[in-house]
Amino acid sequence: MMLSQCVAIIITWQPDVTSLRRLVARLLGQGVEIVIVDNGSGNQPDIAALIDDLKPSLVKSETAGDNTPAQPISWLPWPDNKGLAAGMNRGLSWARQKGYQFAWLFDQDSDISDNFCESMLSAWHTGSQLTGRLAALGPRLVDPESGRKTSFRRFRLSQRSDSKLPGATDLFTADFLISSGTLLSLSALQSIGPMKESYFVDNIDLEWCFRARNLGWQLLGCDRAELLHRIGEVSDNPLVKHGLMVSHGPLRFYYSTRNRLHLRQQPYAPSDWVWRDHLRFLIKTVYLLISSNQRAEYWRALWNARRDSKRLP
Repeated sequence: MMLSQCVAIIITWQPDVTSLRRLVARLLGQGVEIVIVDNGSGNQPDIAALIDDLKPSLVKSETAGDNTPAQPISWLPWPDNKGLAAGMNRGLSWARQKGYQFAWLFDQDSDISDNFCESMLSAWHTGSQLTGRLAALGPRLVDPESGRKTSFRRFRLSQRSDSKLPGATDLFTADFLISSGTLLSLSALQSIGPMKESYFVDNIDLEWCFRARNLGWQLLGCDRAELLHRIGEVSDNPLVKHGLMVSHGPLRFYYSTRNRLHLRQQPYAPSDWVWRDHLRFLIKTVYLLISSNQRAEYWRALWNARRDSKRLP
């Protein structure tokens, strides 16, 4: 694999322009071409100005059906918010049309380590040789505040996390990869299918990874590259501080609950994950309904999520 075969897709919605600038500059500095898909942000003029400031002579605004060669930064703005999954799919479809073979997915507030891209490509080369059927490779996630590193998850009773790939010292088998920072094979994507747009914002990566694993594709995590990324919101909840639970407000709790209830019913969802998620959900929900000063909002979100999960395609 060569860097010229890869593109970085950044999905934005109301981004902090300073954080976005840092990510874009780091990717450009490592020689990666970029496409930014914006979901109707109110600060689109600021995003456009940021891009224009970084690469004034090379930026272009893409339109549907435009097959001109890709530039170091391309800009795909939407007038409204179609959701994270739809943004990913638009960027991935654009990448296929441009002839790329691999794509990184990035959240707007993530940050990458030095030599991130080179390290990921090296890890992909090793992982693909050892597995022969590699769909996606994820970096080690590091919380920017605490410095805590997130394990690569296995949803098995006997293998919970950080299970090393045989034959490799810094590669780990995984059943789930956080989308931000993950490198995808576009040929594998054709087999597995696109991101599930009806999920809109939460558990999109979880659902796609379950489909990939069910079809026999491999997912790997690597220690060669690190991604600074916070999952969820800052909270004083001790379960959140110890990485046992993710904190979200009532609206995100609605999406997460609705989508996970739906995902549990899918035949490709691992049974070990299903029962563990039941327990996790019970503990989290009881805690929120007892301790949160927004317990009424969480209760309504739970009620609506249970109802709406039955309507998802």
